[in-house]
Amino acid sequence: MKIPIAIIDAFTNKAFGGNPAAVCLLERPISTDQMQRIAMEMNLSETAFVEKTAEPDVFTLRWFTPLLEIDLCGHATLASAFHMLHSGWALPDSTIRFNTKSGELRVKGFEEWLQMDFPLIPTYKEEHPYFKDEFFGEKIVGISELRKNWIIELEDYKAVESVKPNFMVISDNSEEGIIITAKGKEPYDIYSRFFGPNVGVNEDPVTGFAHCALMDYWYQKTGKFSLKAFQASSRGGIINIEKHDDRVLLKGQAVHVLLGELSLS
Repeated sequence: MKIPIAIIDAFTNKAFGGNPAAVCLLERPISTDQMQRIAMEMNLSETAFVEKTAEPDVFTLRWFTPLLEIDLCGHATLASAFHMLHSGWALPDSTIRFNTKSGELRVKGFEEWLQMDFPLIPTYKEEHPYFKDEFFGEKIVGISELRKNWIIELEDYKAVESVKPNFMVISDNSEEGIIITAKGKEPYDIYSRFFGPNVGVNEDPVTGFAHCALMDYWYQKTGKFSLKAFQASSRGGIINIEKHDDRVLLKGQAVHVLLGELSLS
């Protein structure tokens, strides 16, 4: 059995930037175990699997890290929609609707950009049981909790860039991972990084779901409904985010890096 597969760099307009995701557009179903094995073989932060439904422009979408299936992934959703638009699975002017574990997600293309409609992730001010005043030598100025993750605000963007985390310590003191953030330098409103050793990704290059929470966190602090965000990983990535009630619009770009075929025995 042959399965087409693509690798797309998301939240960038240049190859080898942003966050790579593998995407499989499935003409026939495969098992969850096969999906997990493919994700392990790809060894990227996420591999996405798309299947058609009886309704036009409506698809099922699932995301797997090398270790497990997850509930929400922004960059692999962007990569999936980008690949679908370029392979004929979706029409250029259509709104792609994905049925997922996080409900219906919608993606629409605008010239070189794609816009994703995601749920806002609420954040709540809490004390972290381990990280109190410092995060690996950098001063903490704010902490909030979200489902399975934490946001830790540092003094400035330089602190975000320079942090050298101990992933074993993060693993022991988080359920999934930790988002660090700070006010950005021009032209960006905010900086961030995401460490998720418990989902098999020590540092994710660009993280869509994290920005659904960062939008809520920074809206509570600043009252701003729109932010230009930079994820300061070694690859780097740009996301424009907008709050609309309990939804977040995430805008990004993508580029194909590899097209190929998998053989399943």
